[in-house]
Amino acid sequence: MLKPVGILLAVMLVVFSADQALKNVFVEGFRYYTNCIDLILVFNKGVAFSMFAFLAESLKWLQLALLAGVLGYTLWLKENRYFIPVGIMVGAGLSNVVDRFIHGGVVDYVYWHCGFNFAVFNLADVMIDIAVVWLLILNYTAKEA
Repeated sequence: MLKPVGILLAVMLVVFSADQALKNVFVEGFRYYTNCIDLILVFNKGVAFSMFAFLAESLKWLQLALLAGVLGYTLWLKENRYFIPVGIMVGAGLSNVVDRFIHGGVVDYVYWHCGFNFAVFNLADVMIDIAVVWLLILNYTAKEA
């Protein structure tokens, strides 16, 4: 049986690997267009909605430091209930950071334009959102000892 830290690392690896595999499909040239969603390749030099793109090369190092801080803090807390959502968040975040090192920007590929234009995003972005909501729910529903 996996220990809680092993579960955290396994979740990180699964999310990271799945996201990188999917991104590779688009880097290799896959494209698909519909009336509402286009699957296209875009390299995002910033974070959500291209914010902080002006930080250029410093952004990837800042993100690495933040991810290390989240992971370190979670391990220090020793609260097993946080390990899966933090594993999701850190695995997805590391996948986006690796993109910055390899491609110079995050590989994004889902462009929603049904009724309104939305930012281009990827699986890692969705996983980070899910992890954040999960962590908020865990904190909101936490029972005081």
